[in-house]
Amino acid sequence: MQTDKLNEECAVFGVSTTTEEAVGITYNGLLSLQHRGQEGAGIAVANNRSIVCHKDEGLVSEVFSGGELERLPKGKAAVGHTRYSTTGHSSKENAGPFVTEYLTGRIATAHNGNITNAKEIRSELANLGLNFNATSDSEVVSSLVAYYITKEKSSLQGAARAAGFLRGAFSLVIVTSKNKLIAVRDSKGFRPLCIGKNDTGCAVASESCALETCGFEFVRDVQPGEVIMIENGEITEQRIISKQKAENSEQETQQADNSSLGLCIFEYVYFARPDSVIDGLSVYAARYNMGIALAWEFPVDADAVCGVPDSGLDAAYGYSAASGIPLVSGFVKNRYIGRSFIYPTQSKRDNAVRLKLNPLAANIRGKKIVLVDDSIVRGTTSEKIIRSLKNAGAKEVHMRVSSPPFRHTCHYGTDIDSEENLIANNMNLDEICRKIGADSLGYISIDALKGSCRKCALSFCTACFTGNTDEQFDKKNVFE
Repeated sequence: MQTDKLNEECAVFGVSTTTEEAVGITYNGLLSLQHRGQEGAGIAVANNRSIVCHKDEGLVSEVFSGGELERLPKGKAAVGHTRYSTTGHSSKENAGPFVTEYLTGRIATAHNGNITNAKEIRSELANLGLNFNATSDSEVVSSLVAYYITKEKSSLQGAARAAGFLRGAFSLVIVTSKNKLIAVRDSKGFRPLCIGKNDTGCAVASESCALETCGFEFVRDVQPGEVIMIENGEITEQRIISKQKAENSEQETQQADNSSLGLCIFEYVYFARPDSVIDGLSVYAARYNMGIALAWEFPVDADAVCGVPDSGLDAAYGYSAASGIPLVSGFVKNRYIGRSFIYPTQSKRDNAVRLKLNPLAANIRGKKIVLVDDSIVRGTTSEKIIRSLKNAGAKEVHMRVSSPPFRHTCHYGTDIDSEENLIANNMNLDEICRKIGADSLGYISIDALKGSCRKCALSFCTACFTGNTDEQFDKKNVFE
């Protein structure tokens, strides 16, 4: 699926409450996380006996239109999911959450990330007699967790054991038919996950903005390698049990390796909402800092700064503040047009770019413009936007980008185009500048990007820029 913006795997949300409003809370949480995935959505609710799930392709409001939300039973615990597919094609069956039945109950699992050894685990589980109905790695995760809950006779220990066999990036929220809510974050912290609390219970979400929207006060992030269980308002903590340690001692648990923690830095550049706080750092503050860094690294004589809505706006504020060049609104955004990548053909995607962003000629005409955006992937969207500004009368357009050039695909669930289609692998800086029609072009350096995010509690995965990763893609995974 070609697009000139990057797309993230999914969003997850879960709630455990003393009221029977878990479904409505989860729905509101998913609306707040819609930006992380628009291909499918679902909610699974537990009622202390069973789990009922509704999911389908489409936006959250579309999946739960026509009374579908009201038809779900009342319950005190639920999990929800919004999906952008990178593993498994887009279909109703591949939307989350996934409900898995085992000998003594049911679980529903929502997953954000990408499991690099999912095929091997699926094969192992199939040999044990488990059946699969979808092609998503999230279904494999749910089945693996259910398998180990049965073996361990404990929801918490089973989830901790299962997570030890998973390779790649994952944040999980799991609800059991007995109203237990479980959250898991991989040992490197690739994907965000946080906890909130109020007088009626606790919630977990991919981003803190969803907690706040639903009336929960942010408590803390789920730590890399941590498994938590929420039951009756009480939080129990556990470390992921690695395969090797489980074989040696059931009591030993995996400790986070602080030298290899790797939150995806693009959470701060683009994926997350600016009102979220991830691992101790405000997303807005990080983007503002990126704009400051761009102004230091790539100053230019210009009349106005404008950001590409919405992802370039916060960095544009920082560029303006550091440079002293006035910030103006460069575009009027049509907020009723969806993200361009949902359109099935390139011509329709091209039309969507023009429909979504219309230059504000009164602020552009006759001026030298600094245009700030978060990324250039293939260059097609940047070229169209710059052309539209010049057609609206811009004298010059100087492009500034708050991420380094993309050169590598991602193993962990970010949908980056194939490497031969990435413009930075086919052209040098001057050639890219000419291709997109800019008068000058500057990408933030990797050091300045990291410096902009220095208050984050974790280090970062930047493999899409540098190609450096310490993940060994050894897919042998015999867990019996």
